[in-house]
Amino acid sequence: MKKCPFFGVCGGCKYDFTDAGYRTEKLAEIARLKTTDDAKWVDGGLRRRGDFCFAGGKFGFFKSGSKDIVAVRDCLNMVPEINKILPRLAELPWIGAGSCLVTLCENGIDIAINADVPYFTPEFKTAAEKIGAQRIVWNNRVVAQSGTPVIKFGDVAVEYPSNAFLQPSKAGEDMLRQMVVSAAGNSKHVADLFCGLGNFTFATHADGFDIVGTGVKRDLFEHPLTVGMLNKYDCVILDPPRAGASAQCTELVKSNVKRIVYVSCNPSTFRRDMSVLNRGGYKLIKLVPVDQFVGSSHWELFSVFEK
Repeated sequence: MKKCPFFGVCGGCKYDFTDAGYRTEKLAEIARLKTTDDAKWVDGGLRRRGDFCFAGGKFGFFKSGSKDIVAVRDCLNMVPEINKILPRLAELPWIGAGSCLVTLCENGIDIAINADVPYFTPEFKTAAEKIGAQRIVWNNRVVAQSGTPVIKFGDVAVEYPSNAFLQPSKAGEDMLRQMVVSAAGNSKHVADLFCGLGNFTFATHADGFDIVGTGVKRDLFEHPLTVGMLNKYDCVILDPPRAGASAQCTELVKSNVKRIVYVSCNPSTFRRDMSVLNRGGYKLIKLVPVDQFVGSSHWELFSVFEK
């Protein structure tokens, strides 16, 4: 793979994933974790969503350790479809400053702009309508739309809401889904907590719960499932944001749930929640690091607990 000409200047990647020593450097981030299996790796160049920035009429990524912007027009970590649209995005008449989340869906590109300027200009709308995206949204107001963005979890198609969470690569998402399905095994009654749009929900035929997405609407930070609700399940899937699932784990240790499948994107809060589960009688039987966030210092952790 060719070398990235922006590495070291652009702040998009901490590590050069094209370098021969990349995996060794990345593994050092989780050296303190006692994993049960070797790490699983997602290739570079498969990222289907990019969080770009704009300010002063410039568009790209922030420079490393700076608020200056690097005009990246071809990112080695992105899928070709996103790279194809980057030059057109850069030419838009940007006003103000903010972020621009570009996501490749099954049927095209979705763009969600969060800006410090409340409204887009007529000039921006005219130019945006010509760049070929499925949908462009500015501070939750539609700028242009030619169709409804759709994503797929396996064979299940789901409408993609603007700004919604999605795993950075489809390859990583599929890998995690297969691992969760395998871990859930023959469980008859499954709850998918923090289910989001349903990546694990549909595949495991689970009852989904989250503040947004396809499941039952519930804020699991403020109102975790209680013991009485949990006891009807023999397997619970946890896939929380970086804040972890402290309140929910506190309820889980009081329950009769036999198996917990925990997918974490933050090793720090995972350690905290693991301590709660361990003290409550759950034993960690599997812990696998997954390099979902290629080039960054972040890891996804796949784990299974039983009691």
